[in-house]
Order: sequence, then C-alpha cells, then structure tokens
Amino acid sequence: MVGGVGVGVGVGVGPVVAVVDEGGLGKRFWIKVRNDTAAVLYSPFFVSLASGHLLPETFRHCISQDVHFLRAFAQAYEMAENCADDDEDKRAIRCLRKRVLEKLKAHPTLVQEWGFELPDESIPISATVKFTDFLLAAASGRIEGEKVPGKIATPFERTKIAAYTLAALGPYMRLYAYISSEIQALLKPDDSNHLYKKWVDSYSSQNFEASALQIEEMLDKLSISLTGEELEVIEKLYHQAMKLEVDFFSTLPVSQKTVVPLARVHDPAEHHFTIFCDFDLTCTAFDSSAILAEIAIITAPKADSDVSETQLARMSSADLRNSWGALSAQYTEEFEQCVDSMTDSKRVEKFDYEGLHKALEQVAEFEKRANTRVIESGVLKGLNLEDVKRAGQRLILQDGCKSFFQKIVKNDTLNTDVHVLSYCWCGDLIRSAFSSGDLDELKVHSNELTYEESVTTGGIDKKVESPMEKLQGFNEILNNCNSKGKQLTVYIGGAVGDLLCLLQADVGIVFGSSSSLRKLGDHFGVSFVPLFSGLVKKQRELVEGGSGNWKGLSGTLYTVSSWAEIHAFILGS
Repeated sequence: MVGGVGVGVGVGVGPVVAVVDEGGLGKRFWIKVRNDTAAVLYSPFFVSLASGHLLPETFRHCISQDVHFLRAFAQAYEMAENCADDDEDKRAIRCLRKRVLEKLKAHPTLVQEWGFELPDESIPISATVKFTDFLLAAASGRIEGEKVPGKIATPFERTKIAAYTLAALGPYMRLYAYISSEIQALLKPDDSNHLYKKWVDSYSSQNFEASALQIEEMLDKLSISLTGEELEVIEKLYHQAMKLEVDFFSTLPVSQKTVVPLARVHDPAEHHFTIFCDFDLTCTAFDSSAILAEIAIITAPKADSDVSETQLARMSSADLRNSWGALSAQYTEEFEQCVDSMTDSKRVEKFDYEGLHKALEQVAEFEKRANTRVIESGVLKGLNLEDVKRAGQRLILQDGCKSFFQKIVKNDTLNTDVHVLSYCWCGDLIRSAFSSGDLDELKVHSNELTYEESVTTGGIDKKVESPMEKLQGFNEILNNCNSKGKQLTVYIGGAVGDLLCLLQADVGIVFGSSSSLRKLGDHFGVSFVPLFSGLVKKQRELVEGGSGNWKGLSGTLYTVSSWAEIHAFILGS
C-alpha cells in the first residue's frame, strides 16, 4: 500500500489530466519524441563514444555521412527560403543556410581539429539516403498522405511548405544538442585524453544550441496561421524525422564489444534472463490500493438508498471514502515515521546490506499492521470480481511499460522469464492490466483478495507483505528455474519494499524518484547512478581490461526516469 486516495481508473472514473503550458511547437514535439532519444543515447555507438573508446574507424564512418546530410540541409533551406513570404523570414532562413554552407566548407578542417581524417570518398549509406530523401520531399511539398497542388502558388501554401521543411530539420539539431550535452555532463573539463571531447564540445556549444533554438522559433512563427490538420502534418514530419535519426544510429556498424543492449551482448544460448518488476508506480501511473478503494466507493450503496440484504453488509460510499481517507493518511504518516526511525543513526561509510536488511524488518512489521487495519476496516468488502478485472483492463500503465514487456515475451530468440513481484492486494487486478496487452505469460506474485461467489469478503490472502517476503519470492523463483547456463537477473522497482531485491539482482534499476528509497539507501551506503552514466563506466571497464560483467550486491543501483531507457538498455532500438 502506498498512501493517498488515488484518481479512479475503470468503473466509470477516468484520470484527471493537468493542462501544462509546454511552450512552442518544437518544444512540445520534442517532449513527445523523447522516448525515441533514449534509443539513440543508449546505442552502442554513443555509449562507446561517451566512454572515449569508440573505434576511430567507426567514428570516421559516421562523420563521413555528415557531408551528405549538410548538402541536403543546404538545399532544403534554400527551398524553404524561396517559399517564405516574409522578408524577415527569408533572412532568418538564409542565415541558417549560410551556417550550414560554412560548416560544409569547413567540415574536413573541423574533423582534423577533432583529431581525425575523413576518408577520401564517402558513399551515403541507406539510412542517410532515406533521411535526405525524406527531407527534400518535405521541402518540395511532397508529403505522404496529404494532397498538395501540382503548383504551389499562393503565399499561404508556400509558407506552409517552409514550415514543413523546418519541422523535418528540427529534430536533427535538437537531438545532437541533447546527446552532446548528456555526454558533456560526464566529462571532466580538463580531460584531454578523451578521444571525442572536441566533437562533444562542438555540438554542445552555445552556437549549436542557438541554431537549434532558431529553427524552433522559426517553426513557431511559420506555423501561426496553419490549420489543425496542417499542424498534425508538421508533428508527423517531426516524428518521422526523429525515427529516421534513430534508424541511422541503430544501423551504424559498431564492430567492437559493447555492454549494450544487454539482451544482445549476452548470448541467449549461454545466459538465461530473469526480469523481475514491481507493479505499483513502477508499471502503473496510480497506486493499486487507491484504485481498489475507489472501486469500492463507486460501487457502494448511497447512505440514504434502498439496499438489498446483501448490500446491508457494506458501508455507504460516503463512509467508505472517509474510512479510506483515514487509513491512507495514517499509512503515510506512520510510513514516514518508520523511515525516519531507520535513518536516525549515523550514516554508514560503506555499503551495508546486512544493516539495511535488519532495518527493513521495521518496514515488514509496519506493512503487516497496515494490511491488518485495512482488513478490519471492511473497505475491501463487497467488490465484484468483474469490476476488479474491468478496472485492471483500463488501468493506466507507465508509458512504454506494456510495449517493453510485449517485445520481451514475443521475442522467441530471448531466453527470458518475466515475473511481477508486488505488494498489491489483488493479483487479479495485475493480471487483468497485462492481459489487455496479450501479456498472459507474465508470472504474477502478489497478495490476493478473498472471494465468496465472485464477491470479496474484505479479507486478503497475504503472500507478499514485506521486503523480506519479496526477496524470498525472488530467490525461490531463481532456485526453481530449470534453465541451464548462467543466470542474469534484472530487477525494476521504485519503492522501499524493492530495495533488497534491487540490490540482490545483477542489475537493479530504480524507476521514479522515491525520496524514501533514496534516503534509506543513502543511509546504508547504496550508490544511485543514472543508468547512462553507469553504462559509460561499464564500457570503459570492458575496454580497459575489466570484464564489464554485472554482479549483484555491488551496492550500486541505476536510476531511470522512463521505460524508454529500460527498453533501450535491455533490447536496443
């Protein structure tokens, strides 16, 4: 149970969506495609480049393609300038084109300054051709699925095509600015030994960021008078451009040994993958306990309504809401007190798994007391199994969670099992949530509501109530695994109850930003490392003579903010 009355999902209640000012078109589109950026950042190419150990021939092959991109950019800008109706817009686009032409002219010299030589002849690869063809088609007004006049005559039509062109160009600039800034954050300012620092400096510079911003500002200006349908076309072009960029980096041949993607660098014939995952707020956008309470509240009789004999055993919806609010508030208050009591001693200097394990016994006692209060309150009494399943099918999962598991279970080449380990009171809710995505193969280990003729009695069949019981389930699953070969375990979770399993797994991935988990982990010497940073370090170890292997109980956990990062790390693009 994670305290708080949640927003209802299923059974007639939909999520409340906050309206957020996301800025201009470029910024809004970028936010929408951020999941695609993980596939590029976590690619073997950029993880190796960030480590400073990308093979020079691989880098030369990549930057040799820049010539073909820059030529297409210059041509597209020229076409956009011709389409722009306003003299100021023409000057702004001409300025962008001038920068591209200057960079194209200086490209060989620039590459030499980075410490490399370009090959004598550069042949565009298939992914480059696909992008440049797409860009020039957009600049010509040849948009797939849209009817464009044979002759673009009116100023409005011409301005629209200029906007389309900038929409196709924008993601390239923003992606390079983003990737280089992410890598720059990992480099030391005086690290002259890093082979690619000058390249990173170039693309993370203020000048490059200024160009990316200027394109976004021009896109906003040119799009002011466009219709809703035309803005949808612009968004599709932006998204397609990003997809083509992802394809480009995913097809770059990286011949050296890398640590990503995890499922490809470990031979399935030799390694058996077991992926464990928490459910509440790791897979879901809302806490399942609050959802079950909301089902009870919605389906309960009104205080003044005529009720049948069977309904008399239930509280009214108003009483249920009050009871659940009190339970939730008490849970939150006591949980915070529990975490504070575990961290009131002196912080340890070294990772102390045994000390953490012992401290978490307080959490075990607390969770069991909280569950007992819920049972005694009767708030879970009288729920219909079909309502529970319906709510599960409508449950909002974290973006990318379902597609990640679908890719796992549908890939016949992966030697992988997936287990959900959860404090959730109702396994039926979890199974229903995943069944809507054809994920019946996921194995669910949780508590269960007790039923009489498909109606809940208010009781809970307690199976997973504490961090220790989660760890016990984790170990039992591995011990019962019949697969031969080496075991490689990944645990994905974000709550205090996941800490022991996260640390026991070969790779522990912390999803989200639980302050309690961080506070408790820090107190017992756990290191929290952003996943990309951790992979770059692993890549260095691999190249510099280390094994690059993953091993449990290292005291290091890897943090992510999206399932796209998990997908890119484990499966690639």
